[in-house]
Amino acid sequence: MNDDLAGKVALVTGASRGLGAGIALGLAARGATVAINYFGSAAKAEELVQTILKSGGKAAAFQGDVRDENDVARIVAEIEKALGPIDILVSNATGPQPMIKLEDLTWQDCLDQLQFFVKSPLILAKSVLPHMKKQKWGRIVQIGSEVFEKGVPEFSNYVSAKGAQLGLTRSWALELAPLGITVNLVAPGWIPTERHADDSQTLKDEYAAGVPMKHMGEPADIAGAVAFLASDAAKFITGQKISVNGGNTLF
Repeated sequence: MNDDLAGKVALVTGASRGLGAGIALGLAARGATVAINYFGSAAKAEELVQTILKSGGKAAAFQGDVRDENDVARIVAEIEKALGPIDILVSNATGPQPMIKLEDLTWQDCLDQLQFFVKSPLILAKSVLPHMKKQKWGRIVQIGSEVFEKGVPEFSNYVSAKGAQLGLTRSWALELAPLGITVNLVAPGWIPTERHADDSQTLKDEYAAGVPMKHMGEPADIAGAVAFLASDAAKFITGQKISVNGGNTLF
């Protein structure tokens, strides 16, 4: 176990499964105490906690809707009481991602995505900021997507919200840099998780064929990038988007 994040408390939202679970495992393996946020999957969240504990790490699960101001305030208070103040925030939580043609798209469809990728990161960042400012050290890592660079037909509700999330990252990075707080975004390609259980193998194979490395990534690939950005090895990196997609985008 690498211990370069020892003594740090990390909150990973939407961490009971998928990329969030992989990120939580990666941070715990580097010595961080991980607060696993979940919305409805209590059993999966507790299973992940037990996996981390059995491997010698530290973790606890915290239920709540990170789109809700009151829930976020409660979650942060519970984490601070149980584990200590939050040093590392990973905004990963997401919801349904429907494909919608322009002629069927509504403003509510766009708002549904902005709730996860603008509102949630905003209220989370404001909640952890006082401690980070006080200690003059903090890490905020957003989980974005390659779709903003690639553009995906019939997916503008999601793509536009991911673009807004990148905008937050860049502006916050410049605002918080003098305070010793870095803000970066990791943009995965298509990483198969439980969310994609119903997607056909043909579709996955077609995507992989277009990736320069000719295969899809794994949650551990995203976790590695997040853990790096959370560490002191990345102390002079802020405002950046790191694409983890086998070269599928080059900017």
